[in-house]
Amino acid sequence: MKSHVFMTSRLFSSLLFLALSSPLLACNSSTQSPAVVKVVKLDNQYSLTVNGQPFNVKGVGLGYKNNETVLALKEAGGNSFRTWDLDHIEQELAIAEKLGLMMAVGIKTGKELLGFDYNDEAAVAAQFERVTAAIEKYKNHPNVLMWVINNEPNLLFDEAGELKQVNTKVYEAMGDIIDYIHKNDPNHPVTFSLAGARPNDIAQVIKYAPNIDILSVQNYGDLVGLPASIAESNLDKPYMVTEFGPMGHWELPTTEWDREIEEPSAVKAAGMAKRMQDVILDDKTGKIIGSFAFFWGQKQERTPTWYGMFNESGEQTARIDELTRMWTGQYPANRAPLSKAITINNKQAVENVRLQAGQPAVVKVQVSDPDGDLLTHEWVLMKEVETRSQGGHFEAKPAALALQILKSEVQADYVEMTFNAPNEIGEYRLFNYAYDGKNKVGNANIPFMVEN
Repeated sequence: MKSHVFMTSRLFSSLLFLALSSPLLACNSSTQSPAVVKVVKLDNQYSLTVNGQPFNVKGVGLGYKNNETVLALKEAGGNSFRTWDLDHIEQELAIAEKLGLMMAVGIKTGKELLGFDYNDEAAVAAQFERVTAAIEKYKNHPNVLMWVINNEPNLLFDEAGELKQVNTKVYEAMGDIIDYIHKNDPNHPVTFSLAGARPNDIAQVIKYAPNIDILSVQNYGDLVGLPASIAESNLDKPYMVTEFGPMGHWELPTTEWDREIEEPSAVKAAGMAKRMQDVILDDKTGKIIGSFAFFWGQKQERTPTWYGMFNESGEQTARIDELTRMWTGQYPANRAPLSKAITINNKQAVENVRLQAGQPAVVKVQVSDPDGDLLTHEWVLMKEVETRSQGGHFEAKPAALALQILKSEVQADYVEMTFNAPNEIGEYRLFNYAYDGKNKVGNANIPFMVEN
């Protein structure tokens, strides 16, 4: 039995928000000085300081929806977040100031992947003016940690779908922005984020944007290879992992019909935590100065559950529990259900589940609750994504379909459900959501093919 009395997450957040909204605690940033953020090197070890004090980044990539998710970050022990654009910057800086969080401000700039032409000098000049205007507008806010002036500009594919080098003028344009910031805002480091940590991409950055303060990389399953990449590049620069999380959809097996197989939420959480511990927290290179876990929010990318640490309706997954443990030294009082495996007719997704149209099938999910909470289950059937996005950009979520449930059985460590396969042939995915009734959820899904 726990010897402490804990408030529920929503009650804590509500009380904290009311307290921080008090006029007595509200800050007027116009009367304050900007934070002075420095990259420091001592005994071959890089670190960050804020106003002269060591700052250990405990961060996430925030998909701002409302202040409640930012409150949840504070409650979990986080101290910072990064963004990708300026769409909600006023709200984000305001809540960061109230909660004492630091913000790595993301500014959207052109990507060849999306058709921006860096040979177009007028377009590049207009972009420079737009970005530098934003720097001038927000550089004195006390909760700005750093500037992130592009996200994955190196991500570009050839006709065969293989990665290829981008126009070097991409990096030259980023270098011009960096030089401007160094001259006009000496209080904040500046970076841009690379997809992966390929040494050849890093070499291009150093050649064409040599004044970059931090080499920011984004790694998922391949985070384990980051120390080797750092060693191969052998640069006297600090690194930051501006995205990391579950195994990426490009890193896992697919079905015979080329549909990605997602890990259940407990498997994701355990894998993310191990990679974070081994590479970031136990950094042996001396060069990794911070990280931002992806994604503090919910997004559709191959599925509605792959990357978000929250469900669309706001429940938290086990990855938040693991970050809380990393940041505070202990799990939260209430933990998320642990969804560990899912099968249909005793077949895993890698065995290529094929069902006959209209015929019954049995799905089983191995799921339990660490706190012994009684779980309720929701089943959702969808067709697969029609148009798959690249680079994390917008992807349309498939509509939920009618699901004919014949019977179900719930036990302490699994749930089993019998359903009729759809009558229409095609590619489908079945989702299980296990709720504990306390704002936590476990997720699992499995793709299958319906045939005649």
